[in-house]
Amino acid sequence: MKTNFTKSLLLFLLTLSIGQIAAQHSIAGKITDAQKQPLPFANVILLSEKENSTPKGVVTDDNGNFRFENISEGKYSIEISMLGFKTKTSEKFQLTANKTIDFTLKEENESLDEVVIQSKRPVIRQTAEKLVVDLENSEMLNSSLQDVVKRVPGVIVTNNGINFAGRSDIRILINGKTTDYMDMDTLLQDLPADNIAKVELIEQPGAEFDAEGSGPIINIILKKNVKLGTHGNVGAWVGEDEGIEYGTNASIASYKNKLNWQLNSGYSAPTWRDDLFIKRTVGTTVYDQATIEPYDPKRIWIGGSIDYYINDKNTIGLGTRYNNTTSDRISKSNTDITTPTTLERFVTENTFDRDRNTFSFNPYYEYKSETDKLLVDFNYIDFKNENTNDIYAVTGNTVPFTNQRYLQDGKYTINTYRIDYVKSFTDEFKLSVGTKYSDVDTDSDLKLFTQNNTGGFDFQAADSNRFLIDENIFAVYSKINASFGDWSLSGGLRYENSDTKGTSTNTNTTRTRIISELFPSASVSRKLTEQLGVNLAYSYRIRRPNYNSLNSFVTVYDPLTSEVGNPNLKPAFTNNYQFNLTFDNQPFFTVAYSETRDNLFLFIAQDDATAQISRTTINLEDRKNWNFRLFGPLDFIPGVEGFTGFIVDYNKFASTELVPNLLLEKWNYGWYTQASYKLPWDVNAEMSSYFGSGALEGQIDVGWIGNLSFSFGKKFMDDRLKVNLGINKVLDRGFVGRVNYDNINANIESNGSRQNVQLRFTYSFGSKFGKKKNKRNASNDEQNRIDDND
Repeated sequence: MKTNFTKSLLLFLLTLSIGQIAAQHSIAGKITDAQKQPLPFANVILLSEKENSTPKGVVTDDNGNFRFENISEGKYSIEISMLGFKTKTSEKFQLTANKTIDFTLKEENESLDEVVIQSKRPVIRQTAEKLVVDLENSEMLNSSLQDVVKRVPGVIVTNNGINFAGRSDIRILINGKTTDYMDMDTLLQDLPADNIAKVELIEQPGAEFDAEGSGPIINIILKKNVKLGTHGNVGAWVGEDEGIEYGTNASIASYKNKLNWQLNSGYSAPTWRDDLFIKRTVGTTVYDQATIEPYDPKRIWIGGSIDYYINDKNTIGLGTRYNNTTSDRISKSNTDITTPTTLERFVTENTFDRDRNTFSFNPYYEYKSETDKLLVDFNYIDFKNENTNDIYAVTGNTVPFTNQRYLQDGKYTINTYRIDYVKSFTDEFKLSVGTKYSDVDTDSDLKLFTQNNTGGFDFQAADSNRFLIDENIFAVYSKINASFGDWSLSGGLRYENSDTKGTSTNTNTTRTRIISELFPSASVSRKLTEQLGVNLAYSYRIRRPNYNSLNSFVTVYDPLTSEVGNPNLKPAFTNNYQFNLTFDNQPFFTVAYSETRDNLFLFIAQDDATAQISRTTINLEDRKNWNFRLFGPLDFIPGVEGFTGFIVDYNKFASTELVPNLLLEKWNYGWYTQASYKLPWDVNAEMSSYFGSGALEGQIDVGWIGNLSFSFGKKFMDDRLKVNLGINKVLDRGFVGRVNYDNINANIESNGSRQNVQLRFTYSFGSKFGKKKNKRNASNDEQNRIDDND
């Protein structure tokens, strides 16, 4: 009896296990793009309707294939996501047998005005509004943001800043925002390139962007929540510029089930030097000035974000970041003052002690379905800047000079509220609307002290000031995107109302400026052939004076050079027009024209009585810029990837309100090349070069300029360890120019330290593949107007 029972029990268990095994099935498929090209490393998530079930995730292989094994019978759906593509969710299906499902992903485009065809990645895409350099699958080696920016066709990075097609009024955004209020050099050198997914050069911003700015926007899109599971990287670098420089950074992130989080931190101590040489004649006296100015900022940062996916349509999250930058440096200035009968020497040192702290907090809510997207975003920024600046005569000085001390503290608080809604009626028609409100409060306090006979410092109330700014900007916009066969168009209208109050406590005066303006933008595109496309674009924009230039302060760089604020500045308005011809998903030929009214212009003036030079931002009546660009890929050369191109640009600055009248104009011819090549032993090499005939940098007529840099890299340990050696400025001719206006007759040279060498190590751990798209790209452009150098 017992034996029969045992046999029956074994038979029952065997039958049950066989039934369970039979109920296990597989789900497989392939992910491709619209051109049927496979998409490797896409996220594939299997969602079950069973309560308390855990989603399963895999990533596609090199051929875009995915597979789930041993899946029980039940009701499921599949979600596919990848950076740069729209997330796609399948219809729910009942699994009763092995199943094969293929997916085609569409590009995640904010506009429908692309008229080119995707051929391969890495990809440079030209639309009517922007140029996109996608680095997600690029083999190009980069070590920092500076290297990445140089890869954008036509962008020139020098010690004097960034220039594009004859325009230096460029704004850099990080995920649509410029945080940290960093000076350009520190920003370019600190941000690791490994964190960057793509770069957008936005020449014709649509209505969804703030109207702020007159020149191009460089928007850096960072990787966010890019891999399934828990993963991260650690990095370190060491280099030599103006002494030994070094830095380190680390990040960790996790994407499991509905919770997605990441943390990052880092420290950097770069070094560089800016040398300024000015030789000018005032009457019969020659002033030969040399200023050597080293930079040694120490920067530490920590940040993080968390996203919670409530369900497949609703997400909440927040991000926060803290940055601290300190700098303790000394610049030296030596001026020989020569007359027909005498020689005097003005020798001073200028000490800088600066401490800057930035805290940001950014919660958001997002709703997203196949046809609707709603984003509610709040951004809070608190920035504090404390500066102590001493100017004093040193050994060798023969000119009487009273030592001076400046204490300048700045506090900035920015609150930004934004709502964006996008409705996709069909694949060919989309409507976007949104609103934004910004509240900006700044408090700048400048105190001047002069040294007395006992060695102490006396406060100079008449030359000190406290300047307060309260600004509110309200904006609302709408935009449509539509396509009809080979045609596509976008058109938008943005309304902005800004109310700015500036108060000087020293004079007890308040100035109020209210600006209400409509900002239209439009583009139209047509696909001429399978490879050839054409588009036209227009945008109208405003450039408000940055908060520092509105402060009625005098900033002394050395006894003969200063910068003076101008509280009477008006905003500048720019009309931008652009024509693009694209070939095989590449920019090919571009013509662009812009005209600016009341252009913000850094004006150099000279006082003949004291021989002092001062710089002040003023409004010019007219500024015009033409640029013509011809672009071509280098992939016709075996083994070479990259591009080469030519730029011809024309700049004109004019004003009849100055005495004498100002008229500056010049043509510039430039040639640029970016190329990468794989050397033996799997070493990747990259070359970057630019040569130009000369251009106008405001009032300065600059001579020819040239730069050549290289980088070499190799991956080890199953591609987890990346080693990069960068050799910058192998050949370099910096900023050499001349000012010849009214009573100024000066030769100017601005050069930094010469060769820069950096060795960088980056090690990745945890999940190796599986990329998830960046969900958000909000904007907070008020931060760009805080212009502060380290």
